Amino acid sequence: MGKSHKQPETANDIEAAFYDAIGRADIDALMALWADDEEIVCVHPGAPRLVGHASIRASWEAIFEQGGVPIRAVQLHATQNLMVTIHNVIEEVKRGAGDPQEIHIIATNVYLKTPHGWRIATHHASVAPGAAPHEKIGMATLH
Repeated sequence: MGKSHKQPETANDIEAAFYDAIGRADIDALMALWADDEEIVCVHPGAPRLVGHASIRASWEAIFEQGGVPIRAVQLHATQNLMVTIHNVIEEVKRGAGDPQEIHIIATNVYLKTPHGWRIATHHASVAPGAAPHEKIGMATLH
């Protein structure tokens, strides 16, 4: 049985729940965070664009076949207004000791304010070579 969680109230809460669900391979919790719109988009590193709940769910189910992914979002850069929040993060993934290649994942997560609260509209992740940059983190407001 899954963990008991409070209802996410902010885009930050949705993002934390998203990465938590990935870590636990909880497909139902993960998909509950997406907007109801069939135009939602997900791009996994090195993969084609997926549009809609069915294709996005199938992709995460395939990823979760090996269990949860130990991942966390760091170095948040956020831009927001009343109805949209855009997060650009570095995703840290715990890698096996035998995997010497240095990489990091850059992800952009777009959250929409819906009648049901904040929901994911887009997740786009790309692998970048080398160590993750150490950048100054910022937040901006869209006007």
